[in-house]
Amino acid sequence: MLAFAGTPTLSASAPQSQVSAPSVDVRGQQRFLASGSVEDGARGWGGVAAAGAALAAAGIGAAALQTHAGRTKRHAAAVQKARVVPLSSSVPSAQPAAFVRDSLVACHAQLSEVDAPCVEDADKHIEELEVAAKKLIGGAVAGVVFASSVPGSVEAYPIFAQQNYKEPRDPTGKIACANCHLASKEIDVRLPQEVLPDTIFKATVEIPAKYNKRYQPVADGSKATMNAGAIAIMPQGWKLAPKDRLPKALKKEMKGLAWAPYSKEKPNIVVAGPVPGERYETMTLPILSPDPNTSKDIDFGKELFYFGGNRGRGQVYPEGNQSNNNQFFAKETGTITAVDGLKVSIQKEDGSTFEQEVLPGAQIVVEAGEQVKKDDPITTNPNVGGFGQAEKEVVLQDMNRVYAYCAISFSIFLSQLSFVLKKKQFEKVQLAEGF
Repeated sequence: MLAFAGTPTLSASAPQSQVSAPSVDVRGQQRFLASGSVEDGARGWGGVAAAGAALAAAGIGAAALQTHAGRTKRHAAAVQKARVVPLSSSVPSAQPAAFVRDSLVACHAQLSEVDAPCVEDADKHIEELEVAAKKLIGGAVAGVVFASSVPGSVEAYPIFAQQNYKEPRDPTGKIACANCHLASKEIDVRLPQEVLPDTIFKATVEIPAKYNKRYQPVADGSKATMNAGAIAIMPQGWKLAPKDRLPKALKKEMKGLAWAPYSKEKPNIVVAGPVPGERYETMTLPILSPDPNTSKDIDFGKELFYFGGNRGRGQVYPEGNQSNNNQFFAKETGTITAVDGLKVSIQKEDGSTFEQEVLPGAQIVVEAGEQVKKDDPITTNPNVGGFGQAEKEVVLQDMNRVYAYCAISFSIFLSQLSFVLKKKQFEKVQLAEGF
């Protein structure tokens, strides 16, 4: 082995093998951890790294040779005298009568003199670098997922409802999303019939559409795939299940979908989206049921859930202006005189000309010379999305009621059975007496 500071040597002159180390001369010739460049003032990171590596190698070598010396103690007669090969001519041969601990202390003293970090500091620095690298990789993955899901998609923004409506469901039962998404499309919601208190269960919201085939115009007029969004309005006390209680199977089924509370005041209302519709055509919502035993405001019984699901863009913005995801109609009666880009010129019956401009992405279907009446379509309908909502019932079941029902059913069964047996016995008695 190399003759580092603290390296033990083996001696066969005695029945036992001694662990020897060089004499400690911190300011003498054994300052090999800190090279001449360090003494000349170059105390940069290169010198620090070299010193840390040398110290690590010294510790490993000392531990290995100490173990080997213990084995040699049991087989001293068969061991030949070991020789020490010096690292360089500047390192003298090891001297006996020292211990590994003294050598390690000397190494620490040498490192502290040249301002080099100890092994503990180097390990801590490496751990910090590993943690930073993991965070960097996680951020990069999240950025890739976000970037792959956002660009080139027709958005469905639940945030519009959150900003403009304190209560997403009005007294008529209509959810606020329907105010902007005028087209109607069906959704399918599946829930368990009954659940127990303080239990996590799932609600599945399916928003069907041909996402990979149908496209809608974005704000600049180009076509893109549709995104999807959903909203769930639960009774008071019911809320989104916490992440630390989610089963692994349910996490996998969610496929990374993130649900968020509608507002701080409404934790029982959650929204999701916009997300890529092709991936999240079926959304899984984990729900935590309340416990009436710990909350006085919650009762056992039947509860109503309201769900809404949307795909694609809306036809009206929250400010009330029209989006380009609409079919446009003639505002006047007359003859089409010109079609210039997005402008359609209509000559009215009184001879005046009316220019009507449509929004980007509209496909005009009229030509010059055609007669049109007011409210006749002059473009195609680009909307292929829509909004739908559904209501579901769930029973918050009390196990005491279940036990009571089982007891009553069993008692009724025993009563009926005893009546039948008694009747059979009575019939036998009558037959025996000759009746």
